[in-house]
Amino acid sequence: MIKITLPDGSIKEYAINSTAMDVARDISEGLARNVISAKFNEEIIETTTPLTKDGSLILFTWNNLEGKKAFWHSSAHILAQAIQFFYSDAKLTIGPAIENGFYYDVDFGDKTLTESDFKKIEDKMLEFARQKSEFKKRSISKAEALQTYKEENNEFKVELIENLEDGEITFCDHSDFTDLCRGGHIPNTGIIKAVKVTSVAGAYWRGDEKNKQLTRVYGISFPKQKELKEYLALIEEAKKRDHRKLGKELELFTFSAKVGQGLPLWLPKGAALRERLENFLKKAQKKAGYQMVITPHIGQKELYVTSGHYAKYGEDSFQPIHTPKDNEEFLLKPMNCPHHCEIFNTKPYSYKDLPVRFAEFGTVYRYEQSGELHGLTRVRGFTQDDAHIFCTPNQLNDEFKAVIDIVNYVFSSLGFDNFTTQISLRDPDDKEKYIGSDENWEKAENAIIQATKEKGLKTVTVYGEAAFYGPKLDFMVKDVLGRSWQLGTIQVDYNLPERFDLSYKGSDNQLHRPVMIHRAPFGSMERFIAILIEHTGGNFPLWLTPEQAILLPISEKYEIYTEKVLNLLENYEIRALVDDRNEKIGRKIRDAELNKIPFMLIIGENEEKESTVSVRKHGEGDLGTFTVEEFSKIIQKEIDKTLKPF
Repeated sequence: MIKITLPDGSIKEYAINSTAMDVARDISEGLARNVISAKFNEEIIETTTPLTKDGSLILFTWNNLEGKKAFWHSSAHILAQAIQFFYSDAKLTIGPAIENGFYYDVDFGDKTLTESDFKKIEDKMLEFARQKSEFKKRSISKAEALQTYKEENNEFKVELIENLEDGEITFCDHSDFTDLCRGGHIPNTGIIKAVKVTSVAGAYWRGDEKNKQLTRVYGISFPKQKELKEYLALIEEAKKRDHRKLGKELELFTFSAKVGQGLPLWLPKGAALRERLENFLKKAQKKAGYQMVITPHIGQKELYVTSGHYAKYGEDSFQPIHTPKDNEEFLLKPMNCPHHCEIFNTKPYSYKDLPVRFAEFGTVYRYEQSGELHGLTRVRGFTQDDAHIFCTPNQLNDEFKAVIDIVNYVFSSLGFDNFTTQISLRDPDDKEKYIGSDENWEKAENAIIQATKEKGLKTVTVYGEAAFYGPKLDFMVKDVLGRSWQLGTIQVDYNLPERFDLSYKGSDNQLHRPVMIHRAPFGSMERFIAILIEHTGGNFPLWLTPEQAILLPISEKYEIYTEKVLNLLENYEIRALVDDRNEKIGRKIRDAELNKIPFMLIIGENEEKESTVSVRKHGEGDLGTFTVEEFSKIIQKEIDKTLKPF
């Protein structure tokens, strides 16, 4: 007999070689019908895997993230099976689950897969799914695995296997299809009831543009047809909210091939919106004791060698700038923190001077691959709302919690109410990726864990997602469509102060290293604004929107009164513009609605006579007739709903 510990802490005994499915049946038949994956002693297993020792067991259904991963990974196998049915010479590579669905990278040789082929692949996938074939994992020797794929002339699978150890290689079989796979599958294909091939894209083998370009086939699947319909409806809504589409329509930003890929140009309305965001955060930062600094867009290569950024980002950065002077090289800066370290180093500090908080809206540069660029969410030049706090170890907890307060304030003011926090720690099995001592890492990680507990944050812990110099707290925000985005980050760093020889004089009159906190509530201005556009659908909070009102005179007879109203609005600091086109009022209203202007002020004979304006609200219709002073109070009340004082 073996003892199985369940998530509620209860312990049950089962015969050795019992499976997760046996445990599910013992709990309830309903659970057994819904369980699709399991985790035993922190390792993902199949529901049919024999349990041979004591341990803790978690059962997953479609409603769990791990359950969805198993479901979508299994669906990737069926996608590959369908592709091989139609393209027998295609070479399969890898097919993981992703956040929404799955993909499979395929070398189609001289053939291509286009959107016109999607339907036949979907139909074949459903045909295979209805066979209710069991997924069966089996171990295989390295020699046999290599021989299998050498016979198929699949150099991609051969390369994968060559990097694996003998004894840890497994294949997964279902129906007549076999694939190299580590595992994590649903019990059988019949659970999959709805599939959709969503798109195809180019992808270099192992993400290296020096390697062969493959075709990445994306798909998604569900246990019910209804869920697929709901998902496709969300996709259509997402297309309407696409920040690239709305950014163009609302005249916020653009790109130019002559300027260069991934280098956004902010148009007047977008620049004004961005400036308001910056001023909003600057005001909160000033109250929190931050000092604004400005650093150059370039720095000597040695600066980033010292910080470790050159080793980390050198290959992804723009190439060094060579000056007329021999052996002098500069880089476009990949991060702001080395510059802030040098600012700290300009004068001696006592423990009484700390904490010191430097903030900057600093533009940095990374040479992202052209295929990875995407609107404002993935660019080559972006501005971080960066700040670095230099404090004593005893101040670390309070400073970290104070940064959490700023992030919360930013999110609440912009309507991001649904978020969790991710404690991102280093990979304990691959410490070579990180700089610094184990002792410093443990102190930094414990500081984040303690601060989040004290703030009562809902957290998840992920290993391997830390920055190379320190662990971090990432804020994972869900937008109105339920999509998850990483917005805002706080990092604890004991290592850069070491590398830059930063110090302060302690109460013992000795020199000590400060602790460094990196933080960026927005993350980057570009990415944050892109996500904000899609979250709001372009209907920004009233305090932020480019134009708060538009004046719509019924005819040119009312131009003088319209100008008077515009001046009054300016006195109340209300952003407004005039539509004085020779168009009917109905057309003007429709255009204002399309441009998502929050309020429309209609001006005609009665309004001029009574010194009022007729007010319409975007998406709601007529509100009535008001004086400009009364309207200003409506505006202020609307702003006060979201923009609270920090």
